[in-house]
Amino acid sequence: MMKGFAAALLMMAVAKGFSQETFSRKDSLQGGMRSERSCFDIRRYDINLRVIPSQKSIRGFNDIAFRVVENTSRIQIDLFGNMQVDSIVWDSNRLQFKRDFNAVFIDFPTPLAKDSDQKITFYYSGNPIVAQRAPWDGGFVFSKDTAGKDWIATAVQGTGASLWYPCKDSQTDEPDNGVTIKLAVPNGLMGVSNGRFTGSQDLNDGYTRWDWEVKNPINTYGISLNIGDYVHFGENYKGLDLDYYVLRDNEQKARKQFEQVKPMMDCFQSKFGPYPFTTDGYKLVETPYLGMEHQSAVAYGNKYKSGYLGRDLSGTGIGLTFDFIIIHESGHEWFGNSITAADIADMWIHEGFTNYSEAVYIECTLGAEKAMEYLNGLKANIENKSAVIGHFGVNNEGSGDMYPKGAWLVNTIRSMVNDDEKWWKMLLEYSTTFRHKIITTEMVEQFFSQKSGFNLKPVFDQYLRYTKYPILQLRKHRNRLQYRWQTDVSDFEMPFELKFNDSGKTIRIEGSNRWTTSKFRIHTIDSVSIPTERFLITVNRLD
Repeated sequence: MMKGFAAALLMMAVAKGFSQETFSRKDSLQGGMRSERSCFDIRRYDINLRVIPSQKSIRGFNDIAFRVVENTSRIQIDLFGNMQVDSIVWDSNRLQFKRDFNAVFIDFPTPLAKDSDQKITFYYSGNPIVAQRAPWDGGFVFSKDTAGKDWIATAVQGTGASLWYPCKDSQTDEPDNGVTIKLAVPNGLMGVSNGRFTGSQDLNDGYTRWDWEVKNPINTYGISLNIGDYVHFGENYKGLDLDYYVLRDNEQKARKQFEQVKPMMDCFQSKFGPYPFTTDGYKLVETPYLGMEHQSAVAYGNKYKSGYLGRDLSGTGIGLTFDFIIIHESGHEWFGNSITAADIADMWIHEGFTNYSEAVYIECTLGAEKAMEYLNGLKANIENKSAVIGHFGVNNEGSGDMYPKGAWLVNTIRSMVNDDEKWWKMLLEYSTTFRHKIITTEMVEQFFSQKSGFNLKPVFDQYLRYTKYPILQLRKHRNRLQYRWQTDVSDFEMPFELKFNDSGKTIRIEGSNRWTTSKFRIHTIDSVSIPTERFLITVNRLD
């Protein structure tokens, strides 16, 4: 699922407000869209893999089906440099290839014609990178359960899916026709991956193969591998299959904790539209790390605690009313998995909307007042040290502020709209318009500008490409209140709320970068106050 803007990503200039950083050829090979990548569109992956826990090694192959977009004799497929390329076969021919960091440039003996469908079989083996603190760094997690049995999982977002299987490791392209994952694991263990379970087979060599199939497009980091002594339970809830794979000793705790999935699904489907991957079902899979939004196989490692491992990230106590990993990582099914950013520089599209989905769940279950209290608690987590948007074309994410500041950008748009009926309709339409699409910040901005009636480009630029909040400056001039927005961008316009302290009356005012004199007489600048509960702003009184 490759979009026409993919090739243009490499040409995007560093956005205003970014600090200067140095990137290497390795970075551009992984994050860029040169001709060897843009010349073909992935149609399908069929991964067949054996995992050998005692050696912490893997071996297997990936059948990579693709359609040629432009005539070519060379393509780029990615596999980390520490992994062995055993052979690459096309039409019964072993292909020549050249390695350059984690990129594998594959040469064909004859040109591939535009619009032709092709398939290569990529055989590989080796010891994949082991994550030291997943999911914050990428790699395999080789662990043991309490009974001493192997418990293994992958978490590769940002680092790269090509650390464990060969692929076009770019969010610009998803396999249109789905994926199969066949996992051969030692007998007594279960292999769990994305999509639907299609059967298992005893290989008569001490290994059993577990087969899975994904029908929908899926981003590369969303494809996952989970191995353990799992037990399975589940049910069909209002037409959606809910399946759970947990360690044997944790079944009873999981049955109780995972009841939260039902009200969550009711809430999210009412606000964001139908679950995006009904044909693949919904799963929670227990993992030896905290969690990850693996499509239709959400990784769960919150130890059956409320909040975030028993902590409330908002500091309000409201975050302890739900299991953070269930709600947050499942929110990614809509924002990140269904709607995917073309470049990880735009990962706020995933994390900002998903962080906001936590407040949506609270609003559904506890009411709007508690949701706003939770969001205001998250403000303390915004650091404003660097821009939310990263550098394009070099596999570079922006700052961690993509979570709370991204959520607050979404809520600020809601506050600008100031009409909840209109807002929920907009958010639902956003989720359904871009369902199973690969998008950019500019596309998000244009959508919400059109639907809200505001020119949101300066608003998006200020919050995402600069560190400072918009500053609302107030001063008294000849007994009248004057006001303006001070921002790094020009043509910034945003309403704000003004409260008269003597009467308690609150009114809404449209502000811009120009000083504007109000019709209101004030005794002192302290005669008025600016409620900030619904906006992410700074207030500066000049008198």
